[in-house]
Amino acid sequence: MRKKAVKHTTLPDPKFGDVQVTKFVNNLMYDGKKSKSLDIFYSAIDIVAEKSGEDGLEVFRKALTNVTPQVEVRSRRVGGANFQIPQQVREERKKSLAMKWLIGYARSRNERSMSMKLANEILAASKEEGAAFKKKEEVHKMAEANKAFSHFRF
Repeated sequence: MRKKAVKHTTLPDPKFGDVQVTKFVNNLMYDGKKSKSLDIFYSAIDIVAEKSGEDGLEVFRKALTNVTPQVEVRSRRVGGANFQIPQQVREERKKSLAMKWLIGYARSRNERSMSMKLANEILAASKEEGAAFKKKEEVHKMAEANKAFSHFRF
């Protein structure tokens, strides 16, 4: 019998006291520079609050919810052919994918600073637009298109 991997507990962030924020900041971090990524995140949230006129953290949460995928396609080899099989996404993976997409597409934007890029991507995602939201729609379309193969589920 194999051992189960130990789940690490993530501490809430210092400013908002939110575990989700810490996970996001950890994804944002390069080379273990956590304070730098915290600075980037906090200034992005300030920019979001300034531009939207709402609570920055609420807009961030809404953006994450809008980017979170419900289904995804996974490859499975059946009888010599590869099929893309739509599957429900696990809760942990949903959050992780949403964060990674938000950060990835924020990085590929061309604004001045990372905090500006992140703020604008969060704002776009909260309005159900932007590259990260498009990615989610694309994943859902793929799953819808391959619905016929869902009986191959493993």
